[in-house]
Amino acid sequence: MNHYEVAIIGSGPAGAMAAYYLAEKGISTVIIEKETLPRYKTCGGGLVFRGRRKLPFDISAVVDREFFDIKLYFDGDKTPLSSTREVPVISMVMRDEFDNFLIEKAKGLGVHLKQDHKLTGITFGETPTLHTSQGDIHAKLIIAADGALSPTAKFAGWTETRKLIPALEYEVEVSESDFERLSKEVRFDMDAIPHGYAWSFPKKNHLSLGIASTRRKKIDLKAYYKKYLEKLEIKEVLSEKAHGFQIPITPRTDGFFRKNVLLIGDAAGFADPITAEGISNSLWSGKLAAEAIIEANLVPDQAGKLYQQKLEEEMLPEINTSQTAAKWFYSYRIIRNMLLKRYGDFAMSLMTDLYVGDRSYPKNLMKTIKSKILEAKSPLNK
Repeated sequence: MNHYEVAIIGSGPAGAMAAYYLAEKGISTVIIEKETLPRYKTCGGGLVFRGRRKLPFDISAVVDREFFDIKLYFDGDKTPLSSTREVPVISMVMRDEFDNFLIEKAKGLGVHLKQDHKLTGITFGETPTLHTSQGDIHAKLIIAADGALSPTAKFAGWTETRKLIPALEYEVEVSESDFERLSKEVRFDMDAIPHGYAWSFPKKNHLSLGIASTRRKKIDLKAYYKKYLEKLEIKEVLSEKAHGFQIPITPRTDGFFRKNVLLIGDAAGFADPITAEGISNSLWSGKLAAEAIIEANLVPDQAGKLYQQKLEEEMLPEINTSQTAAKWFYSYRIIRNMLLKRYGDFAMSLMTDLYVGDRSYPKNLMKTIKSKILEAKSPLNK
């Protein structure tokens, strides 16, 4: 079968969830994947509860570890900011297992998966033809879920308007004593690199360590990674595998639909600007794209309009607010640290609420912060 109503390029969380919701409504859907699943995917693998709670099924089978608190370290401060919740704030997953699990759920609803099919081009028309390394596939609508580099977006004529930041992630095996010590917490180390942060995510039997900068200028990530190992006091590295990648932390400015193609996930630029976490919004955008297609009864232009409307209701305003927060957080270090010394507990609680999905980013960030500071200074709260 090479004729479908919807073709999805890419088998990550965004594409898998779009396929799941489309198939749930009986829409013939194919996922086109250039590799063979399960395949390694460069990613820290930290799924915040905000994303996990939106999934329509349980994923505990592919969760390595759950952490009910997070810690934020700052240079020069021995005591980190921390916050605890009754739900797993961050669940650790390996993306090969996690992505494959989501795809299997979609396949269970009738989604077709074409593996080892590299997209080589698209002929656009009333019914576009997708040219792959193993033949042509026809589909009325196309969903680009093929990540930050998104060949699909390029074939459809999008130019680069996102901000992509450099990141480096290592899968690291350490000594038993170091793993025992570091596996007890999820930690973020602010300013471990200029205008960025490092992270330590404990997995089942190893650590995912990473470092990212919000500045696009050339920077020696490996050198800062080595310094981070020293900060973590890791005495012995038994093995490590490095993976460099780019994270799009701003949405495209030239729309998310054209030529029967909808962009979702990293292809659209939906990673959170302040945390660079992308899985949650990938899952969310996949669902929104599917809903738009369903509600539009597969009419392409109508689906594109509905998708834009859905994005503008919540997701894009939240990302815009996060962009403002990121600018202050990473560019004004001295002011940020002064404020955190006084209002750090509030800031950490707010951040954790965002991670677990108990609140969304406020539309007027500065107004909200000012009101919370005044509230904290009130005699009634002392």
